[in-house]
Amino acid sequence: MARDLTQLELLSELEAVAEENVDRHLSMAKEWHPHDYVPWDEGRNFAAMGGVDWDPSQSRLSELAKAAMITNLLTEDNLPSYHREIAENFSQDGAWGTWVGRWTAEENRHGIVMRDYLVVTRGVDPVALEQARMTHMTNGFASPTEEEAGFLHSVAYVTFQELATRVSHRNTGKVCDDPIADRMLQRVATDENLHMIFYRNMCGAALDLTPDQSIEAITLILENFQMPGAGMPNFRRNGVLMAKHGIYDLRQHLEEVIQPVLKKWRIFEREDFTARGEAVRDRLAGFLERLGKDVLKFEEQRDRMLAREAAKREREELTSLAG
Repeated sequence: MARDLTQLELLSELEAVAEENVDRHLSMAKEWHPHDYVPWDEGRNFAAMGGVDWDPSQSRLSELAKAAMITNLLTEDNLPSYHREIAENFSQDGAWGTWVGRWTAEENRHGIVMRDYLVVTRGVDPVALEQARMTHMTNGFASPTEEEAGFLHSVAYVTFQELATRVSHRNTGKVCDDPIADRMLQRVATDENLHMIFYRNMCGAALDLTPDQSIEAITLILENFQMPGAGMPNFRRNGVLMAKHGIYDLRQHLEEVIQPVLKKWRIFEREDFTARGEAVRDRLAGFLERLGKDVLKFEEQRDRMLAREAAKREREELTSLAG
């Protein structure tokens, strides 16, 4: 029976693939500047500089758009924690070190541009946003499978997480009802997609190198997956709102994130697993089947909730007209 590779062996064996994918990423990544995506002429001073502090009436964003923008921005803000997670599980030498530094620099732009946009356009309360940032970054981020942390778990998690974040950013841009916000979040989502491809390629190479060990890490990550913002203030309330209105829900998680990646890796067509790997693959198939049932249950509940809300609004409108 083939033994599992150590962290050092994995990094050493996959270094050439990492170098190839860093080069690929650098050839595809387009330079862009956060200041080009912010309507600076809308900016004005707050009270501390002789202006006017934020008031809810100044925001043009819906409650849904506010919740989604805050959730996505606070997720990006927690970059120091993600950097530490990646740096500890990858390496700071050679191609690995180049990638960790480049990825961190690119990700940092996302928080910069989103915050500048929200503050300049007065889209959300900047004081509440800063308080939430302090809380979220103080809490930090830990892998959902901390007891099993390592390169394979880390690279599997970020593959799915980057794609999930891309979906969330893209759909948030659509509900902002502002072409400037939509363009900005399209730009951010494009970065996330390129990052996902790097991690997906690395995880695919790991599957070829050590199939059983890799399928175990992938399955454990999917069984325990949670978005990186899970510990932030109001995450549950905002997450429910975003799921209810299709910004990021269970069906998107299954059909736009999990299934395309597993298909790319040919998880259910592969013939290089031993009995150990096949048993884990069966476990993964069972998990996906249960998740599919959860999707239908969630959608039934959501449809009932939206119907109740629509009926309530209609009654209120009729009462208002009658009055």
